[in-house]
Amino acid sequence: MAKKKSTKDDNLQELESALTKTEQYIEDNQKVITYVIAAVVLVVGGYLAFHRFYLQPKEKEALSQMFMAENYFEKDSFNLAINGDGNYLGFLDIIDDYGMTKSANRAKYYTGISYLHLGQYQDAIDYLKKFKTDDLLLAPVKLGAIGDAMLQLGENENALKQYKKAYAETENELTTPVYKMKAAKLLESMNKFDEALKLYEEIKKDYPQSTEGTTVDKYIARVKIKIG
Repeated sequence: MAKKKSTKDDNLQELESALTKTEQYIEDNQKVITYVIAAVVLVVGGYLAFHRFYLQPKEKEALSQMFMAENYFEKDSFNLAINGDGNYLGFLDIIDDYGMTKSANRAKYYTGISYLHLGQYQDAIDYLKKFKTDDLLLAPVKLGAIGDAMLQLGENENALKQYKKAYAETENELTTPVYKMKAAKLLESMNKFDEALKLYEEIKKDYPQSTEGTTVDKYIARVKIKIG
């Protein structure tokens, strides 16, 4: 019992010593600690004020300004969507004028896709790479669209890498079979028949109800003839 009591006493003494040192440290550095706390409060308060009084109004304004550009995009009027019509802003204006907003980020996606349709493939790649998203559908579409642009530029290996990233990004019934099919067709055109066949068969097995899954048998038959 005496040994246990002694151990407890030692522990209490160590705890008291640690508390005393902490109190002494706070006392010795009171000004520094006060300045640090004040700085943290200032930074947090500044961020909240910036977000509420600057960024939120900017976001609301950007959304209203981008409305017509989105309309033009939906009507395949890609030049007007990108550059505006003289009365309403285009996506490039949104990116320049509202750079820190979510709308400006989304405008980079629209701009990239618009350039892709217009045949300006390097511009398409540049803007799509600037677009940031964790959306389960948009993320693979972005990667696949970069692949499409690279393919048009004759960069087959880079395009293939993008298609592989696109179908591996998030597995789903909508985008995965699309980019597996694009990758398989590209592999077939590069005479990589075994790899192409593997992807075709995966589409048939895993996504039979997709558009790609309902048409994949003819590609399987074709590549088997090439192999055999």
